[in-house]
Amino acid sequence: MKSLDIEALKQADDGGFSIGADTALAVLQCDGEDMPAVMEAASRLRKLFFGNRVHLCSIVNAKSGACGEDCAFCAQSGIHQADSDIFPLRSESEIVSAYDDSADLPIGHFGVVTSGGTLSESELERIAAVIRDKQREKTYWCASLGCLSRDQLLKLREAGLKRFHHNLETAASFFPSICSTHAYEERLETARAAKDIGMELCCGGILGMGESLEQRVEFALTLREEQVDAIPLNFLIPLEGTALGNTEPMQPMDILRSIAMFRLVNPTAELKVCAGRLLLRDMQAMIFYAGATGMMIGDLLTVAGRKVEDDLQMLRDLEVPYEW
Repeated sequence: MKSLDIEALKQADDGGFSIGADTALAVLQCDGEDMPAVMEAASRLRKLFFGNRVHLCSIVNAKSGACGEDCAFCAQSGIHQADSDIFPLRSESEIVSAYDDSADLPIGHFGVVTSGGTLSESELERIAAVIRDKQREKTYWCASLGCLSRDQLLKLREAGLKRFHHNLETAASFFPSICSTHAYEERLETARAAKDIGMELCCGGILGMGESLEQRVEFALTLREEQVDAIPLNFLIPLEGTALGNTEPMQPMDILRSIAMFRLVNPTAELKVCAGRLLLRDMQAMIFYAGATGMMIGDLLTVAGRKVEDDLQMLRDLEVPYEW
């Protein structure tokens, strides 16, 4: 077990620097006595680069189920036996309606999410048309559409898409244990292409899938190397019928340690807590003291989220300003 160097945290904190692999591992292994120092360092870094404002986002499940990939965590995989909705790409009017409903909430980004490895050209054009024709000043489009080519990403950027979401899911060394139907390099290629053409890149993954603490650090370092703009952190909710359905969920303190570690490794990236936040139970408000800059609100892809008003009341109780 690595011993936690509190001085290394302070030095990173004072200079706005990223911590190294050894310190990152020590953060994940620290005991309760060291958590106040860890959270103080993570919270100070958050405020240094982002102030005290909380950034909110939401998504629409625009195409669901019947996916040919075998990602072990996903209820939408057609290879698994999980109970999941199956429907083709929603109409343009349905996507616009979902956007309008969400844009009435204090969110900064609204994500269109589709199942499957990629989209057909006609599907891509329908989504590009929606983005092109419907823009609100305070709510930007985001899209999570699988592995796209540079030309496809350019089409979306020209339509007005500023941010693309594409998770790496986990560390490269652990990815073969999670998915066998496509390679890690394919995911990296899409993520890098989005950055290369000038899009903001929202890129994170899921923790608690059986990866080691060392692999969790490896993942955080990869995101730093790729210079991602935003990191969505999800925590596995084991779903019956998936390959990880019997996995033991992460405990609240391990979730907070992980959030803090990702903040300390990636001081300048947005850090959003998404699926699995309910695993924190009564400790959800502590994500911001652990370094998170935001969270996803509303329903998620295959599980329900918390009531939006409960989340907004939590932020009011914390006396932190949120989007808008």
